[in-house]
Order: sequence, then structure tokens, then C-alpha cells
Amino acid sequence: MGNEASTPVSEDVPPITLTARTVEAVADYIKKNNVKRIVVMTGAGISTSAGIPDFRSPNTGLYANLARLNLPYAEAVFDISYFRNNPRPFYELAHELYPGKYRPTVTHSFISLLNKKGMLLKAFTQNIDCLEREAGVPGDKLVEAHGSFATQRCIDCGTEFPDDRMKDTVAIKEIPYCERTRCEGLVKPDIVFFGEALPESFHRSRSLPASADLAIVMGTSLTVQPFASLPSFVREETPRILINLERVGGLGSRADDVLLLEDCDSGVRKLADALGWRDELEELWETTNPSRSERKKQEAKPKDKQADLDARIEELTRGVDKTLKLSEDHQRQFEKDFAKRPDTGKLDVPAGLAKSVTAAEHKKQSEGEVNDRKSNGSDLSHIYPHLDSKSVDKPSL
Repeated sequence: MGNEASTPVSEDVPPITLTARTVEAVADYIKKNNVKRIVVMTGAGISTSAGIPDFRSPNTGLYANLARLNLPYAEAVFDISYFRNNPRPFYELAHELYPGKYRPTVTHSFISLLNKKGMLLKAFTQNIDCLEREAGVPGDKLVEAHGSFATQRCIDCGTEFPDDRMKDTVAIKEIPYCERTRCEGLVKPDIVFFGEALPESFHRSRSLPASADLAIVMGTSLTVQPFASLPSFVREETPRILINLERVGGLGSRADDVLLLEDCDSGVRKLADALGWRDELEELWETTNPSRSERKKQEAKPKDKQADLDARIEELTRGVDKTLKLSEDHQRQFEKDFAKRPDTGKLDVPAGLAKSVTAAEHKKQSEGEVNDRKSNGSDLSHIYPHLDSKSVDKPSL
């Protein structure tokens, strides 16, 4: 597999699985067969509308614009041997390409929509820009065949480097070094450089296209191996659709190959239209709009402030209500105890209610006790107001 005939299939040859070699027939096949195992294979062409240059276009490609970095040859920026000796050109480039600076394209959102609908078996990408992730495709559904900026580690000891520190370091165009004591090797994003092996995830997943119900190939020249061999692993009777500016990799040589030779965003919109997903796709893509995200943040701020104010008022109100209720309870308890006071003797006011006794009530109570003492001739309150008459002997005359 991998050496497919490049001659386009004749229009006279009927498809085996599809009703026709059209995007509408692909959509009909997806809906009627409840397709759930779609494999997507992508290259730099799905990111060019985001503003990220591809690698090999003669005048606008990434390699054509690296002269300012004074490289011995353009590919040296991704050469591991050159990086060990001079990492600065790579980090100059990383500063421009680092995730967060570019918005995912509608094509990225289409892949995310496939996942949301439970149809995505795996998305194989040659891109290192992480835009699939930013569009909402989970990491376990991605095979970043050439690595990405998503993670990074020391090239000597393999120790992982923190994401936040990497972002901060790249932002100021500094070169990160290993944090491990006595190592201090160079740190590099987990991008596959020339001279390095492809990620293990690629080799583990390489056979998945053989179990797919549909293969979608977009925005790739299919010139770099072993990625270029992936479409050939798709079963002969399984439809393959190519959305690309030109025919590549032998696509179109099978009876159930469908070619949309146009830019990727236009192609996925046509497929979404045929599936009846266009509104969902545009809505999902809009969620990646930075201006919308910023607008939502600004709209949320006044609401957050009002919610915080409402919460504070509610808390204060609860406190006041609780205090008032306690005061009312105290008053009722005092009145209850006062009503039960015996004709003689002191009112036994509970300690917790002592402060509820008014000055007038205290005066009335004191005057009653004075009169009692005067009536039995044992009152010494004018001299010793703190003494009870029962505890003092009558004076001798």
C-alpha cells in the first residue's frame, strides 16, 4: 500500500459504495449509513486562511520568508543538530507561530463538529499550530504526526517544562532551559525536527484508516512520508473525499473518490450544506472569534459586579433579620418570666436577658425592696445599699 495509481478513475466507472462521485452523494452516504468512524487527514492548507503560512509555497511559504534569520538553509530552523548549536532562529520563529495568536478556521471547526456529533474516529494532522485543539478537538482524538506546541521538554534528559513558563519565555523571545538541577539542557516544544522520530501516537494509530467508514483529506500536498501513505490504508470500498487546491497522492484514482478542488473553507461549507449542518458549523466557528470572546467578557463584568453587590446586600439583610429576631425572642422571654414573678422576692432574670431590663423597671424593683425593708425596721440601704437586711443584725440602742 502507498503506491496507488495516480491516473484519475474514468467517469464511465460507476462508484461501488456511493451513488455518485459528488459531495451530495457523500452527505447522503453519511446520513443513510449512520457513519460514525470518520478519519480526517490534514496539512498546512487548512490553516492558511488563519494567516499561518504553509511551508513550501514559492513566495509566501514559511521557508521562503526565513532569509532574515540568517540560516545556512531554510530547513535548518527545524534541524535538531542546528538547534543544539543555535536555538535562537527557532525561537524567533516560535514567537510568531505560538498558539494563541491565530484563530482557528472554519475547517478546524468542521473537524470539531464531527467530534461533537460522535463521528470522528481520529484526526491526523501534519500541523504544529494547535488550531485543532483551539477549535475544540480533544487531544485524544488527535494524532499530531509532526508534533506540536502543545507540550515541551528538555532535549537532553526529557524532563517536561511547564506550559505557563514556556508561554512567558517565548513571548519575550528568550530561550528556555531545563529546570532540573545539574541538567540545564535546551528545552524544545514537542515538534518533530529533522533527525527525530515521529511520535509513538502516530505509529499506534497508523492502521486506523483501515477501519474508517469515510476518509476526508484536506489541505495537504501528501509529499512527506510516512504521513503521505495514510490515505492508501483506507479500504478500497470506503469513500475518500479530497478537499484541496489540487489533486494529490493518488486521490481520485478509486471509484469512490470524490474531489473538491478548491480552498478548504469553501469545500467544508459545501459539505456542511449538503449535510444540513451549515448553521451549526457557522455558530461553532463563531465561538472561536476573539472579538466575541472579548465582548462576552466585557458584558459579563457588569453582571458580575451586580451579582456581587446583590449577594452582599442579601448577606447583610440576613444578618439584620437574625439580630431583630433574637431581640424579639429576648423580649418575649423576658415578658414571660416577668409575668411569673412571685409576689415577694427578686425577679430571677436569666443572665442572657439581664440587659433587656429597662432602667424604669430596675428603679421600680429597687423602690419595692426599700419599702419592704423599711416596713420591718431593718433597712440599712441608706448606708450599705449593697447589703440585704436579712444578713445584717439590728443595731443596739
